[in-house]
Amino acid sequence: MRKKIVAGNWKMNNNLGETQVLISELKKQTQTTDAEVMIAPTFVNLYHSFELLRNSNIEVIAQNMHFAKNGAFTGEISADMLKSVGISTVILGHSERRAYFNETDETLAKKVDTAIANELRVIFCFGEELQDRRENNHFSLVESQIKNALFHLPEDAWKHIVLAYEPVWAIGTGETASPEQAQEMHAFIRKTIANKYGNSIAEDVTILYGGSCKPSNAKEIFSKEDVDGGLIGGAALNAEDFYAIVNAF
Repeated sequence: MRKKIVAGNWKMNNNLGETQVLISELKKQTQTTDAEVMIAPTFVNLYHSFELLRNSNIEVIAQNMHFAKNGAFTGEISADMLKSVGISTVILGHSERRAYFNETDETLAKKVDTAIANELRVIFCFGEELQDRRENNHFSLVESQIKNALFHLPEDAWKHIVLAYEPVWAIGTGETASPEQAQEMHAFIRKTIANKYGNSIAEDVTILYGGSCKPSNAKEIFSKEDVDGGLIGGAALNAEDFYAIVNAF
């Protein structure tokens, strides 16, 4: 049975003091579901967050990672560096990384390979922009993003992969894909995986929804058959809102 996951992507928010306060508030919340709970603070606060949550059920994860082992890549972070501070999961391919930092499918394929070689779990993000949906290209675009970055992987690598569908037009805009739209795309994604790797792997892979998920709509979105949780942005910066989503299953 595939895992339910709610992961909070803090993006470029919260200095050290604010991180401490939010983690303190998160630790006060009550979880009523069996979902895996994750938070992704900024790089400079990863180790401190890991230490603060060492004895909790909240996993601290990273927002990004470089594909090289080391070298002259100023400002970048390697897989080994993440592992050395207790990190075992990394988000790759977020729409903001693609849009603002020109990450390509080719680059992301290399990052995925490096993460898996270092036994890191990957939350792999992909999704269409508004123009793609308006032109009815959203299925073909999502299919190409998945195939170009992940379909070179052997079957056993998929146990390290979590997928996160991001309708880019619904991130930070207040717009949200309807539960029916989310289910339609998630079912398409699972079928795409099944066509390449078979039903067993497709049924086991967790697919998260990442597009303005909040307490008011999480329950309906998560009730859909192929939606296994969420990659949460803004709502993850409020402990009560975040746990309302965690408990929405």
